[in-house]
Amino acid sequence: MTAQVLAGALADDGRRRVFAAIVLGATDRAAVAARSGLAGREVVTALRRLRDAGLVTGDDGALGVDGGWLREAARNASPATDAGGPVEPGERVLRTFLRDGVLVGLPAQRGRRRVLLEHIAGSFEPGARYPERAVDEALRGWCAAGGSDHVTLRRYLVDEGLLAREQGVYWRAG
Repeated sequence: MTAQVLAGALADDGRRRVFAAIVLGATDRAAVAARSGLAGREVVTALRRLRDAGLVTGDDGALGVDGGWLREAARNASPATDAGGPVEPGERVLRTFLRDGVLVGLPAQRGRRRVLLEHIAGSFEPGARYPERAVDEALRGWCAAGGSDHVTLRRYLVDEGLLAREQGVYWRAG
């Protein structure tokens, strides 16, 4: 979950009231309506949106809040500023997609993915030649958390021109 998803899901007063009612123990639509003071139709609409966002789980009679999901979102949230001042956009990308030097995901947006790939390409020495096996081994270390696989990562590095290859030998381009 991102902060934007959470903010979007709870931006509406009615959805906040429905969410609060569930947090306080309402497990069905009737109880949610009674606690929130909203009409049944408003409750149904709010529940749909909260379920789509992943904040609410279960069906009528078993509604609940996915606390684990919220804890995970809080753990993965990156601070907007550093002790020294604002965080640079590239640094924000690295904080979002790397945990303890391991890739937790690949950005879908090309510009962000490029920032991440440039960082990973820095693990290869300029001018040094690497057999494919050595490149795969180095990239497996980045993929230990399951955020991607080494083959996909290698392909992106080559496609972006950060690594060059010829006859199974790779080198850092540029």
